[in-house]
Amino acid sequence: MSQTDRPPSEEALPIDPARLGPRLTDRSAIVTGAASGIGRASALRLAAEGASVAIGDIDEAGAKTVVAEIEAAGGRAIAHRMDVSSESEFQSLIETTLERFGRLDILHNNAAALGHASIGGDNGIESLDVDVWDRTLAINTRSVMIGCKHAIPRMLETGGGSIINTSSGAALLGGLTGTAYATSKAAVNCLTQYVATQYGKQGIRCNAILPGLIMTPAVAVGMSQEAVDMILDHHMTTEAGRPEDIAAMVAFLASDESRYVTGQLLRVDGGITSHAPTFADTRRMAGITD
Repeated sequence: MSQTDRPPSEEALPIDPARLGPRLTDRSAIVTGAASGIGRASALRLAAEGASVAIGDIDEAGAKTVVAEIEAAGGRAIAHRMDVSSESEFQSLIETTLERFGRLDILHNNAAALGHASIGGDNGIESLDVDVWDRTLAINTRSVMIGCKHAIPRMLETGGGSIINTSSGAALLGGLTGTAYATSKAAVNCLTQYVATQYGKQGIRCNAILPGLIMTPAVAVGMSQEAVDMILDHHMTTEAGRPEDIAAMVAFLASDESRYVTGQLLRVDGGITSHAPTFADTRRMAGITD
């Protein structure tokens, strides 16, 4: 096919060297749960890519620390204390973002209650505390719905946007504990696809990231080395993930480089959910130790 015979869709997307620099200049982003861990790394990465970032977190001091980091590097950011499960507080975050930055292009629904590790009682069904169930779904699932509900109309005002939800590989598999957490994240997966379906034709993309073992400060403190080694045994990579690994995917999904990606559940998990359950045992039987 000659250059002149190419379909118009191919001619409309030339490679622009200028786009190889910061990808999010003049855009505005909200990141929830950004006082530490994955949220902090994502906020820092989005700011480094040129976005103005609003950080929503119940840990106000931690959020302000991240803002200071961004500003010290020459970026723009604000901190907003909030409980993500509160509709009015989420609305306040969005309105504050619009007042400060004038628009909303990116929403990273990242805040989460990490089940037993953070609030306790998230065990098997027989002993599962109903209050823990309700609180986990309020923080992990209802907050995502609330964020989408109120962000989408504002994104539509400027032609669309990108919504990125932090889910979990736990949503794909059964386990002995973390019942409420995994169920809440499975609901996030479904909600992600519904948002993508309902608003894609209006310029809004919605995707979910499913992390594996990510060595956040909370994991480093709350998980024994024995547990970490057990999980790593089933990874196909040589080490656990870092918050920056998820932040890199967030930046991609926030940018125009992912213009053709929506409604996807993207596993960033070191390959742990891509192999047979006997993977680790088979390696041991074969005497493979590296």
